[in-house]
Amino acid sequence: MATTPTRLSKPARREQLLDTAVAIVRARGADGLTLVTLAEEAGVSRPIAYDHFATRPGLLLALHRRLDERHRAAITRALRDAAPGAGAVARVISTAYFACATDMPELIAVSAALKGSPELESVQHGSTDGYADLMATALSPYSDLAPRALRLRCVGLLGAAEAIADELNRGRTTDGEAVTALTGLIVGALDSGADR
Repeated sequence: MATTPTRLSKPARREQLLDTAVAIVRARGADGLTLVTLAEEAGVSRPIAYDHFATRPGLLLALHRRLDERHRAAITRALRDAAPGAGAVARVISTAYFACATDMPELIAVSAALKGSPELESVQHGSTDGYADLMATALSPYSDLAPRALRLRCVGLLGAAEAIADELNRGRTTDGEAVTALTGLIVGALDSGADR
């Protein structure tokens, strides 16, 4: 007896398509993700995929936003359970950052696929702003830096974290070494150096 497929609401269908897009990027890389391959893998018509994302860059941007939101949410959850203290909070941030970097390599692949896209620049600025604000808020009780100075250091730390994540994903360091390195950089960045 044949069953009639359940019709999903538009938001539920979008989530299903993004889940499928993640699976495609994980299996084939970002180059393997097109609206046509998405429609085929998701078992929907091409017009449905085009209706949700319009273009491949639109699909990649939507996927980037989703993965970035999940990454930030994971760090936020981890910070809720962090023990007090600069070292403990820095370690939680570092551990969560690299767990996401290794658990969600699709984010790096999607970012690379969007390089040169004017839309990505705006999305990446928003992402950096969100992470820097999150870090600065978590670290402010342990720093004598002015809020702007601390936030600027957090922006720099995010650049360092990205470079270390690249080393980790290339197999040139271990999780433990990456966490220890970023934790040390974070703790070192909290001091204003006013006594020097």
